[in-house]
Amino acid sequence: MGDLTRRHEVVVTQRFFDEAAMAYLRDHNCNVTIAELPPGKADGDLPEAMLREWLQGAAGWIVGHARVTRDLLTALPQLKIVSRRGVGYERVDVAAIRELGRVATIAAGGNDATVADQTIGMMLALGRRFREGQAAVARGSWAIPLGTDLYRKTVGVIGLGRIGRSVVKRLSAFDCKVLVNAPRQDADLAVQLGFEYADLQTVLSQSDYLTLHAPLTPQTRFLIREETIRSMKPTAFIINTARGGLVEDRDLLQALENQRLAGAGLDVFMSESDPSYQSVTQALASLPNVIAQPHSGASTREGLDRTNMIAARCVVDVLHGVDPPRECIVADGRAVRTA
Repeated sequence: MGDLTRRHEVVVTQRFFDEAAMAYLRDHNCNVTIAELPPGKADGDLPEAMLREWLQGAAGWIVGHARVTRDLLTALPQLKIVSRRGVGYERVDVAAIRELGRVATIAAGGNDATVADQTIGMMLALGRRFREGQAAVARGSWAIPLGTDLYRKTVGVIGLGRIGRSVVKRLSAFDCKVLVNAPRQDADLAVQLGFEYADLQTVLSQSDYLTLHAPLTPQTRFLIREETIRSMKPTAFIINTARGGLVEDRDLLQALENQRLAGAGLDVFMSESDPSYQSVTQALASLPNVIAQPHSGASTREGLDRTNMIAARCVVDVLHGVDPPRECIVADGRAVRTA
């Protein structure tokens, strides 16, 4: 156990960090500083020099989308824990975390329901053409855009982590046929949740709705591109609430413009990591059959309250010398620190 009386400095570089999570940190001997982010900017948009200045003297950092680099960690020798208020960690140099004796965690389990709800919402909005219907009414037109059901459709799910499983559970209420493509198969889980495992080609060719819940890796980068889109029905919808980079947005835009797909629901975009795609993102968002959101899938009051508290608990655990929940740890170099 660490020193339970010593006060630790914790910096939060995220908006919407609620009072309950701050109170938890303070009650566990942490002084909390909420960084004042520039209007319209997230921590991932800020230069490393600004992050370094904010984090001087901090033992804990609750982070959003900032890049956690080896150089930044080296400049902050007192920093013990980098706690993501989220579940992705591709912007964290996990090798550097381990080698420099730090800990990196995610808020596992905090936003599963929130992102799953958004995914289902996008399916319904796309199928029923809500955006087009509202635009018609706003023009004074009562022409009805003919939609399609989610009920009893075939839904392909790529990736079966916590969010993917939450989506599958919700789809049972719509009597959908669910096809799952995942690297590991669990026959008991398939029976329990009522889905079938299938190879990628089968999922692509049979799905009326295709939803992505895979991590971004070299193997999954541009999983959805011109070649794979050609395998899909022209009446199919793609939903990506996982990671920009799973979809080659240029190919998706071309397919939608050429009516080779019925529509797309997008909460993540290539332009988040590659500014050269900004015009592509804007073009996608302007299409009437696209639901576009600003990477807000986890951002409900309830979802953020849950992830804030998990992130805060991970910080307190590490600063007090105990282990955070195993499912939250993505890199742990404490053995290196004490060797």
